[in-house]
Amino acid sequence: MSRQIVLDTETTGLSAENGDRIIELGCVELFARKLTGNDLHIYFNPERESHEDALKVHGLTTDFLRDKPKFATLGKDIIEYLRDAELIIHNAAFDVGFLNKEFERAGLPPLKTFVSEVTDTLAMAKLVYPGKRNSLDALCDRFGVDRSNRTFHGAKLDAQLLADVYINLTRGQDALLIDVASNEPAQGTTVVAIDLSQFELPVIAAAEHELTAHEAVLSQLDKSSGGKTLFRQNG
Repeated sequence: MSRQIVLDTETTGLSAENGDRIIELGCVELFARKLTGNDLHIYFNPERESHEDALKVHGLTTDFLRDKPKFATLGKDIIEYLRDAELIIHNAAFDVGFLNKEFERAGLPPLKTFVSEVTDTLAMAKLVYPGKRNSLDALCDRFGVDRSNRTFHGAKLDAQLLADVYINLTRGQDALLIDVASNEPAQGTTVVAIDLSQFELPVIAAAEHELTAHEAVLSQLDKSSGGKTLFRQNG
């Protein structure tokens, strides 16, 4: 089972090709669809000003970023962290484009050479909810993911929100639990036992046409297996 890294970036603007740079990288690691706590969060000095509209989104000023490391100095460490993982990104083309441009500037290889695959949750959401709003905010609202602390867009916070959205989008577990190696519930997590004996499950009999179709499938299996269909043997 491969690692999954939920990833988000903040940038100085919208165009990597025209010189905009990454100013923040946030990564949250999932293994077996659970948070591990092995996360990565870095601010970068982009060596340029953020566009006015971008600054309104992320709130990361030039003064704040001035003493932060340049991307190139940490590029190899980022590659090792991401190596062989499946990346889960919302609107993946945007972040992948920026990351590849930063790696190129640093003389390093593109993402496709060291990650296993890239999964775009925006594309997934559009398939599941065609014609609906599928921004990260909209998906958080749809799945009941708490985003009350999201005053500005931040890469680490957005990656954490997206991890929860991804689990919901792929019909995973109800909650993300820290420490996959432990059988104990994560701190602050309440496990409620439900007595299923209280519930009476209805038994719905198959209709005549469903029985006929089922029999036809069994006959085909009998033919291809030489009469060794397990369903008939165990029925």
